[in-house]
Amino acid sequence: MTIPDVARHAGVGQATAARVLGGYGSASAATRERVLAAATELGYSTNAVARSMISGRTHTLGVVVADVENAYFARAVRGVSDVAARAGLQVVLANTDEDAEKERAAVQMFIERRVDGLVVTPAGSDHAHLDKAVASGIPVVLLDRALGGAGLDSVVVDNREAAKTAVAGLTDRGHTRIAVITSASPATPADDDAALASGADIWTTTERLTGYRQALRAAGIPRTAEVVRHTGYDRARARAAVLRLMTADDRPTAVFTTDNVATLGTLDALRDLDARLPADVSVIGFDDAEWATLIRPRLTVVSQPAQDLGGLAAEILLRRIDGSTARPRRHTLRSTYIDRESTAPAPTTPRPLRLPPPA
Repeated sequence: MTIPDVARHAGVGQATAARVLGGYGSASAATRERVLAAATELGYSTNAVARSMISGRTHTLGVVVADVENAYFARAVRGVSDVAARAGLQVVLANTDEDAEKERAAVQMFIERRVDGLVVTPAGSDHAHLDKAVASGIPVVLLDRALGGAGLDSVVVDNREAAKTAVAGLTDRGHTRIAVITSASPATPADDDAALASGADIWTTTERLTGYRQALRAAGIPRTAEVVRHTGYDRARARAAVLRLMTADDRPTAVFTTDNVATLGTLDALRDLDARLPADVSVIGFDDAEWATLIRPRLTVVSQPAQDLGGLAAEILLRRIDGSTARPRRHTLRSTYIDRESTAPAPTTPRPLRLPPPA
């Protein structure tokens, strides 16, 4: 069924039917009722592309995140979706696997589809594709990470302070040999002050690594005692790194992980080693996944308000779509340190851990 079909059935002109069905312009209540009744009777459905050409709006938001399988991003997307739904908008999702090229392709696709706005978790420092979106009239809000030179709104958590608090929970219990398993780049500045000074961009795991270092420094633990393993966003690499660490003669008595993937790899390794938590090793993870309270002992974590982050990003984006010209800024939400049963005082004589012999 087409607009001319509806117009003939309702006994009105095509322009009148188009105004009623497109939701623009004016028509009397009686005319509107006749047109809508005719559309229902004929089974007419609105052509969203045609409507967008008339109104300039598609009533859709594009969301580009790193890993939709990660519970953190799933909750964040839920926050975006809930706010969008209340405003009558639909959400279209793209996944990048932390690949900058996939991100650029996804943003280009959304530009071509003329979404009304974009929420993006950037996978790299380049923002030319985001600049292009803004230049084409599509507002962009960054989620989880900030690009200092892009001039865009961003929504993040207090990553550095959160990590510092978590690791301090270990140093306060007497741990001095603390490993961090991180997807941060090995090129992250080793000097905390340099990291702070170069903080134009906010990379979550880099900030958490900086917080780890600041906590050790505050506890008087020398930099030479740092145990940093860069494993990328890869569970298998995290597992392998922890297996090597925990079977060494100078093994750590505690492990801090900077994301859920690293946490799962760490727990895989400790299970293989039959390590007792926290008697043999204390573990703190970043992010409070649902399974964190289902395992025993329950996992000590830094809990992020992921759904609130996504919701706030969507609210800011909707204001931009409605024409807000406020100066873009970084919005920081607080995380929460939850002390559960996977942490304890450092063992005075760490028990050697070894892989069991093959069956």
